[in-house]
Amino acid sequence: MPQKARLLIPIIVILLAGQEVRGQDPHFSQFYANPLYLNPAFAGSNICPRLTTNYRNQWPAISGAYVTYNAGFDMYFDAISGGLGLLAYSDRSGEGVLSSSQFSFMYAYRLKVSRTFSINAGLQASYFQKSVDWTKLTFGDQIDPQWGFVNQTSEVGGTYESSGADFSAGLLGYTNNFFIGIAAHHLTEPNEGFRNYSELPLKLTVHGGYDIELGGGPARQYRAGDLVLSPNIMYMQQGQFHQLNYGLYLNMKPILAGLWYRQFFEGSDALVVMAGFEYEKYKFGYSYDITVSRLSNASGGAHEISMMLKFNCPPERVRLREIECPSFF
Repeated sequence: MPQKARLLIPIIVILLAGQEVRGQDPHFSQFYANPLYLNPAFAGSNICPRLTTNYRNQWPAISGAYVTYNAGFDMYFDAISGGLGLLAYSDRSGEGVLSSSQFSFMYAYRLKVSRTFSINAGLQASYFQKSVDWTKLTFGDQIDPQWGFVNQTSEVGGTYESSGADFSAGLLGYTNNFFIGIAAHHLTEPNEGFRNYSELPLKLTVHGGYDIELGGGPARQYRAGDLVLSPNIMYMQQGQFHQLNYGLYLNMKPILAGLWYRQFFEGSDALVVMAGFEYEKYKFGYSYDITVSRLSNASGGAHEISMMLKFNCPPERVRLREIECPSFF
């Protein structure tokens, strides 16, 4: 790890341990390739069993900056008129200096309002855990002017761990080719501080999209070779952090492509380029964040990989309409 990056780590830990600092959630660029993470109302939206996995390496030019793993499983159950979902993620910062993990269970009730419009209402219960590995920290008094990090530190180590329960909710309304949703994560704003009280602020997400079938047929019944364009928009707010994302997906089975632009109220952040491939029940996606902020390419952008597997569905569930929004995933 570069010397400047190593010197920043103890500063971050001191802030986390000794002051009131509000954390933020791990970030993904392929929102709809990670539907349960985006909104618990997506639980069971595919009707048939679905497994999703995600990997993100943010700012790879800074060794071990942010690496996140995510896995989810969900399916619809007739007996409870809704879907159940399981979600787990692990986030490592600074080569494992700061580690976060969370396991979530969710239920989404499906209400058919009319022949063409339905609503999903989702609830999510989670358990989170965060920790700091003191043995991986380095401090200024360890630096020898000639030999570098060779001295013993005078700092006193300790155990830095935090855990607790968390709750979220979401709504999703959709037709055959249009959807709109809202999600509220961290409803109770749980304490995640290591030493002093530090609440995790409420995160609000509003998202929507529309499928335009350019071949003339219904967008939800397109076949291989049909061209579907999906404009989408998403707004997120967590504490003082505001983010706006807007872009397009283009689906011409089996090829998938997408282009998103991400910005904050203070300025631009990144241009996200996506590409994917769909084969039978498998979907694979890759995206790269091209940094356009003042951080520029010194960060190395961000790489993200997603995979989805759809399992066979019982015959009696085929009559239910699944939510394939947007076309990219």
